[in-house]
Amino acid sequence: MEYEAWFGPNAVTFQGTAAKPKLQSADMKPVGGGYDSADPAVIKQHVAWLESLDLDAVSIDLTNNVSCIFDSEWFVRKYLKNFNGCPMWRTDYQNIRNNTGNLYPAWSKLGTPLKLIPLLGGIDKNVLFKDIDGKTAFEKEIEYFGVRMRQYPGLNVIYGGKPLMLIYLGAAQDPNRSDNPLWFQIRKFLKKHPEITCKYTFKMIAGYLDSQPDLWATPGTPTGPIEISPEYGFWSVVDRLNPSCKESLCPYYPTYNLATGNAVPRVENFTASIATAGQSGWGCPNPNAPPYCPDDALRFGDGHSYATFDSFMTYARQLDPIFLIIDQFNEYVPPDEGWNANTDDDIEPANLWGFGALDAVRRQIKLYRHQVGLHANPIDRLPE
Repeated sequence: MEYEAWFGPNAVTFQGTAAKPKLQSADMKPVGGGYDSADPAVIKQHVAWLESLDLDAVSIDLTNNVSCIFDSEWFVRKYLKNFNGCPMWRTDYQNIRNNTGNLYPAWSKLGTPLKLIPLLGGIDKNVLFKDIDGKTAFEKEIEYFGVRMRQYPGLNVIYGGKPLMLIYLGAAQDPNRSDNPLWFQIRKFLKKHPEITCKYTFKMIAGYLDSQPDLWATPGTPTGPIEISPEYGFWSVVDRLNPSCKESLCPYYPTYNLATGNAVPRVENFTASIATAGQSGWGCPNPNAPPYCPDDALRFGDGHSYATFDSFMTYARQLDPIFLIIDQFNEYVPPDEGWNANTDDDIEPANLWGFGALDAVRRQIKLYRHQVGLHANPIDRLPE
């Protein structure tokens, strides 16, 4: 499950979000309500809800403004004066880092069997610029999580014999290596730093691969889930799927990547979502307003609750991936990205859908585990 620890009186607030969480923290009242991601009571309740879903792990999202978080004041002055609100919001970004890092001691104290997978930022080219100390923000983020992963090894997911980290690349990816796109720069960087790759397994994860045919293993119009070419091997953070729409209007299917090096090929990853926007956003003709676009995949489709998620999970049961990712628990977008419950993909109990999403996900995971024959903790059978 994708998870965010972004919220607090000194970080992101819930003002202006489409949905409001059921949970509340006292120190959030002066900033309009909601909860603080560092609140022990909130952390305890989140862990209880996540455990109730029969999950194995969450990916913890620290992908935005990585250079602003980790680099020096010299770097900020030189490169980030007008970049994504840095330096104005630098302290807030660093509080999000602190909230995310705090999950290691907090979850360890609770004794949860759930694991944590760092979701690193590979969006901005400045993450590979060297700071005054000679290190890049990308290195520093890896080191930040690495310290905590060594301190709390029981919270790591081991894949390929090493603790797993994900690198988020954003949406559209340039497939042409000759253009030296950022994803290729990151791969070259890692290849040049075996002292890092000997410690961790890295996988790159990106959005809307369903709409990027240059990345597919097989060209043409798909009629079902799409394999990503092993040349790229990208995992999906979110893809489009609208089972109620005619293929001529919605030729979109979620993607997967095949694990390499196995005697018997197996799907490595697949991502299921509660709702996904169409190519033009949620509204047509205005992407920020009703009515819905014909290729929108809504939370509640055709009068059936959680029809989109049910369809994703039908494909998941067929593919039986090593990693089934669910997008997502608690991002809380503003109204221009999701103006009602139908256009929001969060799962945490909130005012727009109550506990309905939690129940729907729990039901589908139970069905998934039963049908594919996974035991209670399938991470135990990951290849070493």
